[in-house]
Amino acid sequence: MKIFKSIFITLVFLGLIWVDLPENIKAKYKIPSQINFNIYGLNVKKDFTTKLGLDLKGGSSLIFEADISKVKKEDLNDSLNSARDVIERRINFFGVTEPQIQTIKTGDKYRLSVDLPGINNYEEAIKLIGQTAQLTFRELPDEKIATTTPIFFQLTKNTGLSGIHILKSTVEFDSQNGKPEVGLKFNKKGTELFAAITKRNIGKPVGIFIDNMPLTTPTVQTEILDGSAVITGNFTTDEAKKLTIAINSGALPLPIKLVEQKNIGPSLGETEVRKSVYAGTIGLIMVLLFMIIYYGRLGLIASLGLIIYGLISLFIFKAIPLVLTLPGVAGFILSIGMAVDANILIFERIKEEQRKGKSFDIAVRLGFGHAIDAIKDANITTLIVAFILFNPLNWEFLPQFGMVRGFALTLAIGVGTSLFTGVVITKRLIDMFYKKDLRR
Repeated sequence: MKIFKSIFITLVFLGLIWVDLPENIKAKYKIPSQINFNIYGLNVKKDFTTKLGLDLKGGSSLIFEADISKVKKEDLNDSLNSARDVIERRINFFGVTEPQIQTIKTGDKYRLSVDLPGINNYEEAIKLIGQTAQLTFRELPDEKIATTTPIFFQLTKNTGLSGIHILKSTVEFDSQNGKPEVGLKFNKKGTELFAAITKRNIGKPVGIFIDNMPLTTPTVQTEILDGSAVITGNFTTDEAKKLTIAINSGALPLPIKLVEQKNIGPSLGETEVRKSVYAGTIGLIMVLLFMIIYYGRLGLIASLGLIIYGLISLFIFKAIPLVLTLPGVAGFILSIGMAVDANILIFERIKEEQRKGKSFDIAVRLGFGHAIDAIKDANITTLIVAFILFNPLNWEFLPQFGMVRGFALTLAIGVGTSLFTGVVITKRLIDMFYKKDLRR
């Protein structure tokens, strides 16, 4: 049993090392940065590379103001979400990686903030985003061609039915099995066009496209004459909601105009990354030396736990994946201090118990027990602050900017990881290195 446990721990540690290796080292020694395998029809593909934000990679930052004058109040949120999703879909289609797009409310104005890492020509970005999205229904070719290939759209046939013919798309639930489905309601002209389309395509798929990209390709089951249809499939509620929003983006166009634009050069990002790495490395070395000099063997254990903490945190950043900004790096460095703080609390409590004449094994148990309450209080307080800064509910009186959220997210991940390593990992390492002392 101990052998299997040791093998498992070794494999986990090697996995952390593999994921956390810098990309330049992986490229130099031709080490892959992703996993890609198929098990019983389940295709698993995951890329473990560091994603850099606008301030570190350089690119364009654009602010668009939405014209909501012709949008009903009850449709406002769906319209904003639709505009955001259409912009993100178009950006991803043109190969821009990790765009950050969010809605911001300032007073009675609604704006869309668009950060495009790697795009330094903002005129190109404006042209890319500013086009009006078109939702169309198209008949598909008889031959089977991958929907992701550029030639696929050229082989489809326009039916004349578009987003302007849709009154509304909603999430509905099948009365027989309770599964979510997407409902469509067409206007008078749309009802006529849809009836003709379904009549000549029974048993065939009809594609719904945003711009040139297929959104979904449902198969027509029967002729539909009343202008009401449902799209069925193995949807989750969240998937059905996203499809509904995407379809409504064609039915509820939201005009936007550019109000702010700026470029950030990649040289600034490279400089700041280098400075951050130097600062973090020096700070980490000083902390490790302090712990080892002051606490001796316990400090060595804490230092090892801190290294494990760093490996786990970086693994989480790459696995999510998290887009790292300069404030995000600062949040991670700050969380290192929180990780050290937990160890100091534990060790000081152990020393207090030893000064009272307790044996080492009892002092360790009591020290951990007494320190855990203070550690939990400190970490929970920090997590509450991180939640407020991240502002997931988009409250107007709190920050709504991506870089502030990046700081909050890395800080929260770091604090959560430090709580785990400070209490669980450190305790296991003490048990491992002080076996004889703990058995007395």
